[in-house]
Amino acid sequence: MQRSRSSTLFCAFLTLLNDRLSESLIFPLLPFLLASFSDDGRIIGLLAGSYALAQFSFTPLIGALSDHYGRKPVIAGCVAGSVLGLGLFALTLSIDWSAVAWVTGSSLPLGLLFLGRLIDGVSGGTAATAGAVLADITPPERRAKAFGLIGVAFGLGFILGPAMGGLLGRINVMLPLLIAVAIAVLNLLLVVGVLPETHPPQARLPLPRKRDLQPFGPLARVFRDPRVRRLCSAFFLFFLGFSGFTAVLVLYFKQAFDWGPGLAGAAFLVVGVVATVVQGGLIGPLVKRLGEWRLSLAGLGFVIAGCLLIAVAAPATAKLLVFSGVALLALGTGLVTPCLRALVSRRLSDAGQGAALGSLQGLQSLAGFIGPPLAGLVYETVSWKSPFWLGITLMAGVVALVAGGLPGQSGPRGEVT
Repeated sequence: MQRSRSSTLFCAFLTLLNDRLSESLIFPLLPFLLASFSDDGRIIGLLAGSYALAQFSFTPLIGALSDHYGRKPVIAGCVAGSVLGLGLFALTLSIDWSAVAWVTGSSLPLGLLFLGRLIDGVSGGTAATAGAVLADITPPERRAKAFGLIGVAFGLGFILGPAMGGLLGRINVMLPLLIAVAIAVLNLLLVVGVLPETHPPQARLPLPRKRDLQPFGPLARVFRDPRVRRLCSAFFLFFLGFSGFTAVLVLYFKQAFDWGPGLAGAAFLVVGVVATVVQGGLIGPLVKRLGEWRLSLAGLGFVIAGCLLIAVAAPATAKLLVFSGVALLALGTGLVTPCLRALVSRRLSDAGQGAALGSLQGLQSLAGFIGPPLAGLVYETVSWKSPFWLGITLMAGVVALVAGGLPGQSGPRGEVT
């Protein structure tokens, strides 16, 4: 039984890591990879948001499929899509398009990059389904710690991605992406050969009607539920701000401080190390001592402080303030993300955990689609620092939502239960 649980946790973790690597490999290199196409923040924001758009559109279907057919076949299909999307992205970047006469001046290469991101996004329900696997095998009172694995994968993704992108990318931009494709292939093989089914037939749910699989349908139901409405609003606003300023972060480093891929990758490396320490080892003891509610508020304070340091940085103080700022961002996000997920999960029944966590993933994806283009727009039309001030404003709104709790619903240690 213990071996089965360990193999399940490992497969879920690798699936989450693979999902994060597809992001972290691209973010630190994106402005440099697109240098021959565009240095406009709006284009970068749209490319960053394209993955989330596809993910948002298909997350309800993927969540429902996992509740009906089981977790394993859905995760296998999603990882196969990740292999295809990452492979197309890598292939597009490996081609010397200047040597292809009929492509010169066209937007075909950029279109292929968007297509690769969209394919990867369509199959991006791996995070929600892997989260449902964790919920399947973990009792409610231990889910905050279990969901910390999501943060560990997030952190390691930001360690491995920038390291591969920054170091191997200097040799050949194809190498880090080829490694990401190889990891996705390994993930697929392990899911097919090792991952057990964690959602038993007696717990399966019927497929919803087609209209109920529209991406906005599950979100509307979540916001109609008074048990989780306020927390889900906070979850959405948090990722709206976070996805926005992180999408333009490397472009800001490049244009404001003249940083290259090395320093930009190092900043994301700090994010990964801090997030891994917080969610890999600290989240469990901290939840026992302080509770998810207090930790969420503390994490939001760290995120606001991190944004503020980055916004006030000048070229002379950039290294000190930016690296301190991204460390605070990682610390705050490492606390907020699993705690908000756990608070929502604990308020819902076990039967619909796949759909419930899929709705949270849908909210995160919708925010991830809106946030980067919005940040890119204000970056180009207002100022380079404006996405960070916008992020601070949104985080203040999240604090108000979480601090208010739900009327008459305070639990032990003041946490929302």
